[in-house]
Amino acid sequence: MPQTITLGTKELVAAAEREIETIPVEEAIALAGRDDTVLIDIRDIRELQRDGKVPGAFHCPRGMLEFWIDPQSSYHKPVFAQDKRYVFFCAGGLRSALAAHTAHTMGLKPVAHIKGGFGAWKKAGGAVEAPAPKPDVAAKA
Repeated sequence: MPQTITLGTKELVAAAEREIETIPVEEAIALAGRDDTVLIDIRDIRELQRDGKVPGAFHCPRGMLEFWIDPQSSYHKPVFAQDKRYVFFCAGGLRSALAAHTAHTMGLKPVAHIKGGFGAWKKAGGAVEAPAPKPDVAAKA
C-alpha cells in the first residue's frame, strides 16, 4: 500500500514561520560577532566542507539539535544554556525554520532563523570562511 503524505514540507515550514521570527539576511549579518547572539549553522558537515562557513557560527548538525539543546541529554552542549538570542540558518532557510521552531517548542528563547539561509548570506556579502583545501590524494600516492 503506497503512503499518503498529508502534510508536506511547505506546510511544515509555513507553520513554523508563523510561530518564529524570520529575520532578513542584512539583520543577521549585523548580529554576527555580537556577545548576545549565537548563530547556529545546522547544515550537514559536508555542506560546510564544500561551501564554507560563517566565522564564529556554532555548528550543530540538524540531526543532533534536540539532543544538544536538552540539558538532561548526555549530548547536551553548554552553548544552548546561555542567556542569548539564537539565530539558526541552513543553506536556503527551510531546515532552519523547522530547527528554530523545534528549539522554540523545547523552550529555547529567543530564537529566529535567517530568511534565505547561507545562500542569502553569501549573496549579501556576509563574511564566509572558505572551506579547508582538500588533501591532494595524488601527491600521497
